[in-house]
Amino acid sequence: MQLNNGIDIPQLGFGVWQVPPDETAAAVTTALETGYRSIDTAAGYQNEAGVGAAVKASGLPRDELFITTKLANPDQGYDTALRAFDASLAQLGLEHVDLYLIHWPTPARDLYVDTWRALSKLYADGRVRAIGVSNFLPEHLERLAGLGGVVPAVNQIELHPALQQREIQEANAKLGIATEAWSPLARSTILKDPAIAAIASAHDRTPAQVVIRWHLQQGRIVIPKSVTPSRIRENFAVTGFDLTDDEIATIDGLENDGRTGPNPATFN
Repeated sequence: MQLNNGIDIPQLGFGVWQVPPDETAAAVTTALETGYRSIDTAAGYQNEAGVGAAVKASGLPRDELFITTKLANPDQGYDTALRAFDASLAQLGLEHVDLYLIHWPTPARDLYVDTWRALSKLYADGRVRAIGVSNFLPEHLERLAGLGGVVPAVNQIELHPALQQREIQEANAKLGIATEAWSPLARSTILKDPAIAAIASAHDRTPAQVVIRWHLQQGRIVIPKSVTPSRIRENFAVTGFDLTDDEIATIDGLENDGRTGPNPATFN
């Protein structure tokens, strides 16, 4: 799908949150062999080097890959963010990244505006192809948009059937920001829901495939994560079927404020 600056990002990517550093290269290698071309990591995950090793070993042309990483919270601020980006590039062994995100707004620290100016410089200098944010609330997005410069291309947020963040999705859409779902399967807890199981049975698919399809049909970027090769492949095999409007409505009805991660309003 196309971002607001005209570059394309695969709508289905592979995330490596909580993948141990010593397992990252193998997991990413399996993902690349499966067909994923978008890999999402972060300085805070401490596994950028494993991503870089798998990318290098794959032999795939760099322009066929879309690599995202994120700035760690302690590195917010203009100068520290620029230094941290250099460190991430070194860990990845790359000359540029495709998408660089501020990982959390940490609003009490009030550094995300200066940090955004640093990311805007990286973008202007051609060191990143797109810049964005993660876990930003509508008021944080409006503040960045109000600067009059680059608008974030992506806002990556926790989003799954139990936590649909409709207000943030609407704010993203209003500003032309793509919504990207992290923890898209709610750490697998939502997969036990009987309604999802019934839809999966009707399509002869797994619950995970149904939930990923639900995300894709509603226009979101989605980055499921696994270290199990069979699940990595399963999560990629989500073409060849479509959910009906009624099935999408059923999954939409599973919202229960089921947050699995920190609240961006208070996480500092």
